[in-house]
Formats: sequence, C-alpha cells, structure tokens
Amino acid sequence: MLVAEIFDKGGPVVWVLLAYSFLALVLVIERSLHYLLMKKLPRDFETALAKAFSENKVDAYLNQLQGPDARILQGINNARHDGIKNLDSVASRCGSVELLQLERGFRTLSILGHTAPLLGLLGTIIGMIKAFMVIELSGGRVDSQALAGGIWEAMLTTGVGLAVAIPVLLMLHILESKADRRAHDMRRSAMLLLERLPHEYNTEQSEATHHRRGVIHAV
Repeated sequence: MLVAEIFDKGGPVVWVLLAYSFLALVLVIERSLHYLLMKKLPRDFETALAKAFSENKVDAYLNQLQGPDARILQGINNARHDGIKNLDSVASRCGSVELLQLERGFRTLSILGHTAPLLGLLGTIIGMIKAFMVIELSGGRVDSQALAGGIWEAMLTTGVGLAVAIPVLLMLHILESKADRRAHDMRRSAMLLLERLPHEYNTEQSEATHHRRGVIHAV
C-alpha cells in the first residue's frame, strides 16, 4: 500500500497521527542529544573529592565541575558557606530542579503514546459508522467486496495509531531509564559530599531512597 493511499483513505485522523509522530520524533531527538552532551562527573570523583578535602581545596574542585551532578554539589557547598545547616533539604531541592530538567518532554511523549491508539480507534469508529450508513441508504443491498473495502479503510486508522504509539512508548521507557540512572548518579555524588562535611551539617538523617517522579532524596 502506498503512503499516499494511506493518507487518502485514512482521512484527517491519519494526518493528526502524522503530526503526533513528528512531534514525538523531535522530542526524542532533543532528549537523546541532551543526554549525549550532558556533562558527567569524572570517574575518579570520589578519590578526587577526598583529596580536595585533605588539601582544603573543596571549593576550587567543585567549581570546576560541570553538569547536573556538579550543580547539585555546588548548591550544597554554597549553602554550607551561607551557614545553612540542613543540607539534606538543599540537596533534595537542587536534585528536584535537575530532575525536572532531565524529564522535560516526558509527559508530552506519554500523552502522545497513550492517545495515539485511542485516536486511531476513533477514526475506525467513524469509518465504520460511515460504512453502515452507506448500507442503510442502499436498503441493505451492498456488495460484499465494497463492504470489505470500507471496513479495511476504517481499520486503517487503528493500525496507524498503533504504529505511532508503540515506538513512542518504547523510546519513552528508554529515556526514562536513562533519567533514572542519571538521577541515581546525582544522588550518590550528593551523598559522597554530605558524608565528608563536618558533623554540624549532617544533624538530620533522611532515607536513601529515590522517587523518580518527585525529588532525589540525597541522603
């Protein structure tokens, strides 16, 4: 079946689904490039951090780092210099901000992936209604071949809807897993910093848990 025939037989619903797929493709490419270009902490971060503490060069070391992990660490360190005692809360707040940036576009992808099959089904229902209206107008005397043709045209939009939804949801789950792994790295780096700070900055202990859709509980 030619692509032009699909759009001709599918009607407006197929064009809407085409817009769905285009928007989803743009979001997936943007998020993929974002994760690809995102700065990471050096592999020897834990060792380098310990050395920075021993040489009293923590500020200089943290300020040279880049990426979401680094921004959380810098936020914690700046709060420490400002005299804030509850650095756990600072870590969670900074982590929440970075997590929102990691998950930008996920809600839109989810909406596209979950509504594409419903939109295709709507097109099928509309097509079936039209087919049975033709049967009624002809007094019930309809050629079976013509009826079959009308039915497959109606079913076409459901197929297109599923063809759009499946890869969109698959890519969404892949991106979510990337965000989960990066959130875990951010939580771990924040814990490493907080563990080395003087005792007065660690008076409150919070659970070492991670809820991806909320905030990153740093320690």
